[in-house]
Amino acid sequence: MIKLNVQNETTRLRAVVLGTAKSNGPIPTIEEAYDPKSLEHIKAGTYPLEKDMIAEMEAFNKVFEKYNVKVYRPEVIPNYNQIFSRDIAFVIEDKLFKSNILPDREKEIEAIQYVLNEIDENKIIKTTDDIHFEGGDVMLWNDHIFVGTYKGQDYEKFITARTNMKGVNFIKQLFPNKIVKEFDLVKSNTIAKENALHLDCCFQPVGTNKAIIHKEGFRDINDYNYLVNLFGMENLFHITKDEMYQMFSNVFSISPEVVVSERNFTRLNNWLQSQGFIVEEIPYAEISKQEGLLRCSTMPLIRD
Repeated sequence: MIKLNVQNETTRLRAVVLGTAKSNGPIPTIEEAYDPKSLEHIKAGTYPLEKDMIAEMEAFNKVFEKYNVKVYRPEVIPNYNQIFSRDIAFVIEDKLFKSNILPDREKEIEAIQYVLNEIDENKIIKTTDDIHFEGGDVMLWNDHIFVGTYKGQDYEKFITARTNMKGVNFIKQLFPNKIVKEFDLVKSNTIAKENALHLDCCFQPVGTNKAIIHKEGFRDINDYNYLVNLFGMENLFHITKDEMYQMFSNVFSISPEVVVSERNFTRLNNWLQSQGFIVEEIPYAEISKQEGLLRCSTMPLIRD
């Protein structure tokens, strides 16, 4: 049996689901795009090739091997995008939450059924269809659970709005002893540089007291200020709109000391190293064209 345990974003990782780019399917049509960045690359003819994405994910897998992390991969569904395992489910403490994902993507959870079969079924949480959340919007930080959402009245119009206030309140009810803090994110269906698809597209903690942040990703300045007060301005690495677009905040922590990052994120990687982190740099720029990066491709099951 798998004994789930995830208390925060950075403690030592022991077991993880890493997505797969095998049999990723044809390049989507413009109508099939889920997010503005994929749309941009579909239109430009620069949408990533399967062979390049497989190679990038293999580089990520090798880092996990180096640190003796147990890696589960989804069963391959022919011609289907299964890269972003963070979207389909996520773990809080000892419970696994199944996301109410975009209808086109529901098969993805079936591909990790063999993993779910090893988890106590009482620890697997399902919800009703009106409650929305995805793992990219949910972050654990000691006594906090941070949740990205969108509070606009026009929520239904945004394919990029993935977690609603019903989802936030569902988590609040289940974890009364935690501070569940929601963040109202900037959304756009059409302009990638104006869209924080998930909370991890504009914010993520690293180490024990630091974080990467994009101030303009938050619709409410009070939400940004909350994080400044919690972490301290001196512990925050601020990224530009262009760096958010490249997914600088979507790195992945294997431990408080070790961060996996994209090799082209020079400014960020230099800062991380100056703060004493070991930075495992890998190629992941092709996958980033789908508005997801390292954190999006992983679903941690066990951390110390």
